[in-house]
Amino acid sequence: MELRTFRVPMRHRFRRVTTREGVLLGGDAGWGEFSPFPEYGPQITAQWLAAATEAATEPFPDPVRHRVPVNTTVPAVDAATAYDLVAASGCRTAKVKVAEPGQQLADDLDRVAAVRDALGPDGRLRVDANAAWDVETAVHALGRLDRAAGGLEYAEQPCPGLDELAELRRRVDVRLAADESVRTAEDPLRIAGLSAADVIVVKVQPLGGVWRALEVVEAAGLPAVVSSAVETSVGLAAGVALAAALPELPHACGLGTATLLAGDLTSRPLEPVDGEIEVRRVAPEAALLDQWAPSPEDSLVLLERMQAAAEARSAGTGPA
Repeated sequence: MELRTFRVPMRHRFRRVTTREGVLLGGDAGWGEFSPFPEYGPQITAQWLAAATEAATEPFPDPVRHRVPVNTTVPAVDAATAYDLVAASGCRTAKVKVAEPGQQLADDLDRVAAVRDALGPDGRLRVDANAAWDVETAVHALGRLDRAAGGLEYAEQPCPGLDELAELRRRVDVRLAADESVRTAEDPLRIAGLSAADVIVVKVQPLGGVWRALEVVEAAGLPAVVSSAVETSVGLAAGVALAAALPELPHACGLGTATLLAGDLTSRPLEPVDGEIEVRRVAPEAALLDQWAPSPEDSLVLLERMQAAAEARSAGTGPA
């Protein structure tokens, strides 16, 4: 397979990173993207490599829809910026990041209120705490955020553990979505058994590919929201393919994240138009690969990280 490294800056800090970087794999079926977040070790990044390899070598499932409704994602920015991002997005659903380290609940409340103003009363608003709260903190925070939002669609992964999510679900009226808790095909069965969530969030790279993610959704028996891992449009295409193949898609998907990047690897990025994304594969363009190429030293680090993921797969500590 052809390998190309990339590093693209982000418009705003997101998940504590300011760039997205990784390796593209080009194969007979097209292009895949390996772009795990910096904190993940080889046993986890092996899943991400499996997804990239699948995209490069296997066809995606047949779609049952040709456009996918998406939310706009609002980083932990100030309220005025949040308003502008949502107003410019064209989306009728927004996911707002909360519980950012170094910020207070008051910042989250201001951001959520601004997003509600931008969406209007009929838009859907969800929050994502990235597992930052314990149960007591989540009970307090979600009550206030629900009021500030004029009603939340759901809260994504407010607590880290499934037992905590199950307890929280018994204590709040806000619907809960499991995200970080969904990483293997076995996780949805545990979530359903504990009644820990109302919705599952699935991401292609962490789950090891589109086909594996379809199995996860089927096992869960819960409404699914397909979300991105903030990929370039090359990687985002796999998430769009998953959303396009699901038999039911009751919620807007978290795939409108190409706008978070300050650049892309294609001149036709997978950006929302009227709140929807077209279902299509994406190939990188040579000029943009050159523009966003890391230094030789940084490229070597990225390739070594991919090699470590490959070795984890071969050793049986990652997906086959």
